[in-house]
Amino acid sequence: MNQHYTMLKKAVIVFHSYGINLSGQRKNDHLIQQLNMDPVFVNGLIFELEFQLQVIIQEEKLKNASTPREIIELLLDIPQDN
Repeated sequence: MNQHYTMLKKAVIVFHSYGINLSGQRKNDHLIQQLNMDPVFVNGLIFELEFQLQVIIQEEKLKNASTPREIIELLLDIPQDN
C-alpha cells in the first residue's frame, strides 16, 4: 500500500507539471478532447510517468486509457517488484 501512495504522489507531480489538475471531475476529462492536449504532449506525459515511476505501460492497455484517471489505474495495476 505504501508503494501505491508513493506512485500516486509522483504521478500527481508529473500531471501537475503538464498543467493537469486531478481534483474533482477534471481527472475524468479526455486528454485530447477536453483538456486540449496535443498527442505529442500526451506521449510526453506517458514517457515522463514511466520514467519517474520506473515502470513500462503496455501499448495495448494504453490505447484504452484516455483520461488521467484511467492512466493512474493502469499504473496501479502494474505489478511492483519488492
